[in-house]
Amino acid sequence: MSTLFVEYFRGENMNTPYIRIKELADEKKVSIAEIERKLDFSSGLIGKWKTAQPSADKLAAVADYFHVSTDYLMGRTTDQNIQTTQPDERPKLQKIARNASKLNDEDLDRLDQVMGLIFNKAFKKDK
Repeated sequence: MSTLFVEYFRGENMNTPYIRIKELADEKKVSIAEIERKLDFSSGLIGKWKTAQPSADKLAAVADYFHVSTDYLMGRTTDQNIQTTQPDERPKLQKIARNASKLNDEDLDRLDQVMGLIFNKAFKKDK
C-alpha cells in the first residue's frame, strides 16, 4: 500500500506533494537533492514541503521535471499521464520557459526580438 494512500486516509495530506515527489524520485532512481540541484532550488526546499505547501511556480517546475501535472503532485488526481505531448527535458530550456512566463508584455516583445536574431543566425547554418 502506498504511503500516500495511508497518509490521505489518516487525514494527513498536507504533505501530499512531498510524498508524490518522493515516490516519483524513487521510481526514477534520483534523489531529492539531485532534483533540487537540477531545478536550481535551494538545498532542502522540497523537504520543507512535508509540513508546508510549495509555491505554485516551484510545484510547476517539479511537475515539468517529472512530466506530470501539478494536480497529480497535489493529490487532486491519480493520473500521472495528463500531458499528451512529451516536453523537452533540458533543464535550461525549462528554466527559460519558467522565467519567460513571468515577464510583462513589453519584456516579452524584447525577448522575442532577441530570440528571433539568435534563431535566424542558428537556422541559417542549417541551410
